[in-house]
Amino acid sequence: MRGNREQGVGNSVQKLKKLAAFGAMAATLVLAGCRQDMQDQPKFFPQRGTDFYADGRSVRPQVENTVARGQLRENAYFYTGLINGKEGEGMPFPATLEVLERGQERYNVYCTPCHSRVGNGVGMIVQRGYMKAGNFNTVRLETAVTGTPDNGLYVLPVPGAAPSANGEGSTSRSNANPAAGTPAGQRAPQQSGVPKQ
Repeated sequence: MRGNREQGVGNSVQKLKKLAAFGAMAATLVLAGCRQDMQDQPKFFPQRGTDFYADGRSVRPQVENTVARGQLRENAYFYTGLINGKEGEGMPFPATLEVLERGQERYNVYCTPCHSRVGNGVGMIVQRGYMKAGNFNTVRLETAVTGTPDNGLYVLPVPGAAPSANGEGSTSRSNANPAAGTPAGQRAPQQSGVPKQ
């Protein structure tokens, strides 16, 4: 009986040795498959030089006249609002009901959190403690679109300048005198060599 017990213990030890050898072989195969070639592969890092190319730059210049996907902007007026360097007079696309609905949807998604749905600058973000956003219903923004009553340019107050008696900011950079008929709180537009129309 004692011999059978020793034989059983010997078989168990032998099985453990075989299992350990098999495990070591499997680990060797797995580790051999995970070589460092993928981590240490030859590659260029952005903004670093190289001696591989004659010009010493690792980042290759784009092929001439190539345009990235989604960045072909053939209609410059649509993207800049300028025609030959001057502001255009009309919309660069027809203002259809579909376009207006799309604009309303984009405003509701991106603008209302700060500016609110009515554009008064008191959206949900502001109500939760953030700084007040711009009010789209102010005279300043209306004049940015329509101009001043005398059809001049609206001149914004300079930030950090000492406020004048009427509460508006003034600037020491301007030597322009207010034109007659200029409403209170607005300065006459500065024009350099441009005749007044």
